Amino acid sequence: MSVQKKQEGYGKGKTLVIIIAVILAAVIAAAAVFLSDSLGVNTKGESKRVEIADGDGVSTIAQKLKDEGIIKYPFLFKLQAKLGGYDSGMQPGAATIENGMSYSDILSLMVEPNRETTKIVIPEGFEIRQIADRLEEAGLVTRDEFYAALNPADYNYRFLENLPDREMKLEGYLFPATYEIPNGMSAHDIVDLMLAAFDAQFTQEFYDRAAFFGMTTDQVVTMASIVERETDSETERAKVAGVFYNRRNSGMKFQSCATVQYVLGEHKPVLSIADTQIDSPYNTYLYPDFPPGPICNPGLDCLKAAIYPEATDAYYFVLGANGEHIFSNTYEEHVAAMNSTDMNISVDSSALENQDSMIGGAPAADANAAPAADTSTDAAPAQ
Repeated sequence: MSVQKKQEGYGKGKTLVIIIAVILAAVIAAAAVFLSDSLGVNTKGESKRVEIADGDGVSTIAQKLKDEGIIKYPFLFKLQAKLGGYDSGMQPGAATIENGMSYSDILSLMVEPNRETTKIVIPEGFEIRQIADRLEEAGLVTRDEFYAALNPADYNYRFLENLPDREMKLEGYLFPATYEIPNGMSAHDIVDLMLAAFDAQFTQEFYDRAAFFGMTTDQVVTMASIVERETDSETERAKVAGVFYNRRNSGMKFQSCATVQYVLGEHKPVLSIADTQIDSPYNTYLYPDFPPGPICNPGLDCLKAAIYPEATDAYYFVLGANGEHIFSNTYEEHVAAMNSTDMNISVDSSALENQDSMIGGAPAADANAAPAADTSTDAAPAQ
């Protein structure tokens, strides 16, 4: 009997060993599968590109990776993200997952802010409509998405406070620059990127100069935008600003062709009388003082010209045959300057004469309306 009991115990022990061995084999096999997926040792298949939307968390990304056949086990991916501290900070944009990348490699890629980008150049003087076109052409966002993101209330910047009511409130504040935009970035974040660039350039010095001259930030940017569209000469910007301040101080209309072109939505080399009579508050041939807002997005040099205009006695300028502007103090000098050039002038002389109340010369300056053109940092506004 004792021998029989010993044999039965031996049989039970052998069965337990087999069971444990099977379990261990299963665990090892499962671990091998998990590790194979986690470590990226499987290099079969092609590299794949995944779009990560703004706000996507680890769970959403894990499911996208599984749907693309990149990973097999979203739970294991999320666990590794948690243990590795990757469970927050996922960056939007496209990501190319190469063959053999481990979970850790993928997670490291997902938190890179500039993973895949598209370079976009926004030239100085571009209007919002042109920026929208360029972004859509690059495949970043659609025009409609971009326009929907242009609500100043959605952004927290000092320069956006108390903007006048107008259709394109952010015109003038989308700073022209070269941007590396992550693929997949939302229209809101693209707008915020451009506003942040403006904020970095429009320093306290600009606010102080605007306040010193009794001007709003919006008026400074509007003046800069007019200068931007009137000349591309680095040496003329401050003087062009001085001319427009002279005209404003004396009660003359700005009569800027660039403001009419903004109304037209095209850049005509020569404006007709009919163009200058279009009834729009942006038409500075009809309406005095500043238009309702900027007519483009000016660069830093023109912003500086707006707060540091050159002191000048000129009230007029016309593009000369050499590509530089001819500045004149009186209307008679201006007419002679126009007759001396064979270049296309920005507005025909009959239109200017029809609109301009300044025939016969510039009036005495009434400096109560605007800052005097002065390049000094301590110049006081004219009283």
